Amino acid sequence: MAKIVLGLATSHGPLLSAPPEQWGERAKADRANKALWYHGAIHGFDALEAMRADEDLPHKSSLEERQARYARCRRALDTLAAMFEQARPDAVVIVGNDQQEVFGFGNMPAFAIYHGESVVNRPPSEQQMAQMPPGVAASVFGHRPHSEIRYPCAADLAKHVIGHMVAAEFDVAQSNALPQDGEGWSRGGLPHAFGFVLRQIMQDRPVPHIPVLINTFYPPNQPTARRCYRFGSSLADAVASWPEDLRVAVIASGGLSHFVVDEDLDERFLAALRSGDADALGGIPEAFLQSGNSEMKNWIATAAAVQRAGLRMELVDYVPCYRSLTGTGNAMGFVRWH
Repeated sequence: MAKIVLGLATSHGPLLSAPPEQWGERAKADRANKALWYHGAIHGFDALEAMRADEDLPHKSSLEERQARYARCRRALDTLAAMFEQARPDAVVIVGNDQQEVFGFGNMPAFAIYHGESVVNRPPSEQQMAQMPPGVAASVFGHRPHSEIRYPCAADLAKHVIGHMVAAEFDVAQSNALPQDGEGWSRGGLPHAFGFVLRQIMQDRPVPHIPVLINTFYPPNQPTARRCYRFGSSLADAVASWPEDLRVAVIASGGLSHFVVDEDLDERFLAALRSGDADALGGIPEAFLQSGNSEMKNWIATAAAVQRAGLRMELVDYVPCYRSLTGTGNAMGFVRWH
């Protein structure tokens, strides 16, 4: 029987791979964003700056503070990579989302599981680099390689998981070839949620893995937090029903609060993870899980899977990274279940 022996969760935002001196480039995109979600509602850039004037954001977003927080994040990533290497699992389930990198609005499944023999990640072309949103080009090699890499997948285990999930009444999409329906500047690579884990945590030396994609970002078919928790529990059952002896890791990619940092939300979320409170995790209102915050659903599904396997959470670090006086940025979280 297969057994889940390790859980990890990591943020994957551009600020983890871009020099702190260049974080302001991403703030250009924040200023142009007409839908900045904070405390469960949409706000404009200038309105947020006025709302958060008493939060010492000039200090929190200063270059010195950016550099210190970036260094903490890199140490946390090194720690997760070492934990993964020490655990030496036989297979890995990566739970992430796609931001119109492979799927487009012509086909946007709520849940999808890839069951091909391998996936390919490629460097972007010069034309693609020029088309990327502000600040993304500076971080792109954090999740895409400098030369083409083919990563092995756990195809047979993936097909078994798909069958189990359908029997459990989750209508998952299945694919053995990743679509190329996303934005032109992202085609040819993996969704960054998966490329980041393969490059940063598995150090481009991956064991066979299964990409599990949840549509956290795009209405109207986003699964709710409670649905994601139930999905993760069923995912654990699917792994446990595999007849061969395998040691399996489950890794969540994404989060925490962004594109506006919300430390209160993050603290409540991490406390629920720590206590294993299924009702608290599943009961987070959908208005608080929109835009970048929605990637917490990848963590919710992973938490459900590893909790069902009897693992307990350990916080490696939590680092809110600010890039503007408005409080935009990405709160970075790094967690292990063991």
